[in-house]
Amino acid sequence: MKTWKLVSGIISIVLSVFVVFQSMIAGLANALEESGQVSGSAGLVVSICMLCGGIVSIVSRKNNSKGTNIALLILFSLATLTGFVLAGNYSDLYIWSAWCLINAVLAFISLRKGAIKI
Repeated sequence: MKTWKLVSGIISIVLSVFVVFQSMIAGLANALEESGQVSGSAGLVVSICMLCGGIVSIVSRKNNSKGTNIALLILFSLATLTGFVLAGNYSDLYIWSAWCLINAVLAFISLRKGAIKI
């Protein structure tokens, strides 16, 4: 799981930069259209959670404690839920939310794997 944490952390940090810029454009489009959607703001929340999750993942790659795995699970689950529920017309947010879902599932597996030590 050390390799997964390092790779997913790096990818999450890099993707969060793309999500920030896309969210700003989506928020601008929502404001100009006066559509009342919040997909740009939801993208910013997803981006912040991805960035924080990526940092926690990289920092805790050698430490397989329950606390770091729970933190990863909460951060990526929050990003997944926010992205899927509030995507609106920002359809790329579904892709980023799917990435966060994969990370949340792997954090859960890492949590369960760490709990079953013999």
